[in-house]
Amino acid sequence: MRKAGFKGNQFSYGSALKACTGLRYFKGGMQIQGCIEKGRFVGNLFVQSGLLDLHAKCGNMEDASRLFYGMGKRDLVSWNVMIGGFVLQGLADKAFQLLRQMMREGNVPDCFTLGGVLRVSFGDDGIMKIGQVHGLIQQLGFESHNVLAASLVDAYSKCGSLQCAFKLYKNMPMKDIISCTALITSFAREDKHNRDALDLFKEINSLQVEMDDMILCSVLNVCANVADLKLGRQIHACYLKCQPTNDVAMGNALIDMYAKCGAIKDANKVFNEMDERNVISWTSLIAGYGKHGYGHEAIALYEKMEHERMKPNGVTFLSLLFACSHTGLINKGSELFNAMVSKYGIFPQAEHLSCMVDLFARGGQLEAAYELIRLMNIEPTSSLWGAILGASNIYGNMNLGEEAATHLFNMDPEKSVNYIALAGLYAGAGAWENAWEARKLMEERSAIKDPGYSLLSSADK
Repeated sequence: MRKAGFKGNQFSYGSALKACTGLRYFKGGMQIQGCIEKGRFVGNLFVQSGLLDLHAKCGNMEDASRLFYGMGKRDLVSWNVMIGGFVLQGLADKAFQLLRQMMREGNVPDCFTLGGVLRVSFGDDGIMKIGQVHGLIQQLGFESHNVLAASLVDAYSKCGSLQCAFKLYKNMPMKDIISCTALITSFAREDKHNRDALDLFKEINSLQVEMDDMILCSVLNVCANVADLKLGRQIHACYLKCQPTNDVAMGNALIDMYAKCGAIKDANKVFNEMDERNVISWTSLIAGYGKHGYGHEAIALYEKMEHERMKPNGVTFLSLLFACSHTGLINKGSELFNAMVSKYGIFPQAEHLSCMVDLFARGGQLEAAYELIRLMNIEPTSSLWGAILGASNIYGNMNLGEEAATHLFNMDPEKSVNYIALAGLYAGAGAWENAWEARKLMEERSAIKDPGYSLLSSADK
């Protein structure tokens, strides 16, 4: 156009900027900005909004702010663009501050403004800020706006205020996929709300709301948590009827559900039918094998994973170590632990060490388990000492059992299972008086916390 001798106007510049913004073609947008600054449309509100949108959506919020505060006049579009830019960058506080500034200057936000602010992830004071936006929505008469209601449900859910989210959802005149997904996904994150998630899924299924993969994945995760194989199969059938996209996330959710419900053959079938697999796919099936005592199958799958050049992660090795521990494969577990560190450079976390301690302890190698705890450079957890105490009880190792119990009593003085395990250790050795003392201490600790107690010093008295 310019080569042909035609000059741009506010509409051609605005359209060109919109195209560059849509493509995230920042370099081209800057060239157009150079032309604008040489011409007479630099102060045009339509053109300025286009420039603002370009910088904001391309993540250049510093220049976007400079343009915004340099504007002689700002309209609702300008405010929405800036707030939206901060939202895109995850700058919750700045988005919220700009909303407050907008109102102080006498501008009234619309549904796009408020919906944009609600999309950002707030910090510790998130519920308070969402509550303020909610109040503003009510003041402006937008309560019946279904998209805003869904955004509120989503925002409250993400902040953990599930009671507010559920109340809003129940009052929505029309339930949509956004609000359903937000609430079910949030319920699914917390074990205590597993049944709530399933009940909600059944309710929206009866309303014939169109399901998407995100909802189905969330409900499959809940089915896995509560071992509801029947509903899991129904969701699988529902997915197959709805023109399956062979989505990796859906395949992974199905593998996890079937594996945790004990349907290993079904989990394996889903795995083999997947067109594309990632590390989660492999790890989910390995974990399923390990959980149900198929240690050799878990190791064989890991070897196949390596053969196909799929790199395992820390969770993969945790699942493998668990499988070895519960199948008694001590040497193989040690070999895998060494490969995790030396071959893949994965630093062992407390969970890996706990599995190794459990592996050694179950195999009667209590001294090796204790040595691993002693040498590791992270603080031993209660699960580590619990594994030592449990194994000491089985193999009658009084010294290690007492030391493990001392650590456990100091970490969690009111956990009765530790006192019972110690009493069992004493009883097995015929030390009935010590067993009675452990039981008596358990009763005392149920009412009074005393984290400074030392079992060894008490036994000496």
